[in-house]
Amino acid sequence: MKRILITGAAGFLGSHLCDRFIKEGYFVIGMDNLITGDLKNIEHLFKLENFEFYHHDITKFVHVPGDLDYILHFASPASPIDYLKIPIQTLKVGSLGTHNLLGLARVKKARILIASTSEVYGDPLVHPQTEEYYGNVNTIGPRGVYDEAKRFQESITMAYHTFHGVETRIVRIFNTYGPRMRLNDGRVIPAFIGQALRGEDLTIFGDGLQTRSFCYVDDQVEGIFRLLHSDYVYPVNIGNPDEITIKDFAEEIIKLTGTNQKVVYHPLPINDPLQRQPDTTKAKELLGWEAKVSRSEGMKITYDYFRSLSKEELSKEEHKDFSSYIK
Repeated sequence: MKRILITGAAGFLGSHLCDRFIKEGYFVIGMDNLITGDLKNIEHLFKLENFEFYHHDITKFVHVPGDLDYILHFASPASPIDYLKIPIQTLKVGSLGTHNLLGLARVKKARILIASTSEVYGDPLVHPQTEEYYGNVNTIGPRGVYDEAKRFQESITMAYHTFHGVETRIVRIFNTYGPRMRLNDGRVIPAFIGQALRGEDLTIFGDGLQTRSFCYVDDQVEGIFRLLHSDYVYPVNIGNPDEITIKDFAEEIIKLTGTNQKVVYHPLPINDPLQRQPDTTKAKELLGWEAKVSRSEGMKITYDYFRSLSKEELSKEEHKDFSSYIK
């Protein structure tokens, strides 16, 4: 049985990756310090013989007993609400944490895939974004703590590959959504759905003409799975190129939820990207991958998940203030 370590295992995407690798017959070792993750996302796995969980901060020395075939590094705050509240921890998990895991991969002779992000492109001057684009990032802006942590993460990963011969893979993840997202995540999908379910106005930052491209979590996991098992060492975009303006997306949410909320406008946060759309040519050519779940199909599943939450979860105070955080 192949053994895989998944960091950030109790998070949104990490927990779905745990599910997938369990399904594929792997022995999964989940690791998370639970700053932003939640054990309820993986509690259904605790009874399984081929799952272990370590409550650990990867910015400290990481030890995993026994053989290790693969490492998926998905530990990091990923929402603006989180990384604006904990900027130092965000930088440390991308730098010290990545360094520790690359060292572990070297010792164990394991293949490591690191989760990078479309945020390495910053507020892009190239559209759609290809892997060859170097990006337009404000290193000292409020979002820089996340963007630069991920850019450094890519650099040290390639250094370990070229200097130490570590088998590395890099996925650049574009906006991903689905069940287990947090309502207070600060990103546009949980923000809009939470506001609609509470009967609040939908908040748009800027003029609403900025664009996003949303990828359903099952598609994202499939792309990551294929990339891990490929022989390609350079970054690959995984995302859904179906682009939509935030203004049009708000109208879709109102229609989906059957609510009659108004849309209200607030100033755009500093360095908020105006366009976000992946060029997925490499993923198609190298991995035979493309997004298959339509936004209408994926949003119905996601809405049903949020609708199943308790009134207490829906009404938590911190779920309500999304000002200057919508991404």
